[in-house]
Amino acid sequence: MPNPGKSAHVKAAIGSRSVVAPVVVSAAPLGDVPEPPRRLEESGLALWREAWQHGWLSRVADITMVSLLCERLDERDLLRAYVLDNPDAWRERASLRKLEEQIESSLKSLLLTPAERIRAGVAEAKAQSKLEQLLAMKEKRDQ
Repeated sequence: MPNPGKSAHVKAAIGSRSVVAPVVVSAAPLGDVPEPPRRLEESGLALWREAWQHGWLSRVADITMVSLLCERLDERDLLRAYVLDNPDAWRERASLRKLEEQIESSLKSLLLTPAERIRAGVAEAKAQSKLEQLLAMKEKRDQ
């Protein structure tokens, strides 16, 4: 009977070459939220403020990408309102779906979705479990 496989957590703990341990990054803001380069509406402005609270966005390199994402989100709100008011607007409905795909792609490229953060190895800080607390106390005692 073959040995059961090891989980990714166990492989990371023992230092397996095939698994890279996730990097724990605190989600603390890096200062003030920069001003958007162009005027944003409600949804875009909310995303603008939320996006800059993460520690991995560059205020120089990512500002254009975040700005475009926020503008797309505002455009989506307008287009969605039009489609809901006009059920026969099939071309606009197709454009709305295409715009939503672009928004999703931009969110992924900026690591603003949980799945992409996990895939990139960026994990948000979490509270220690009781077991982790006990193991930390044991390590301190053994030192």
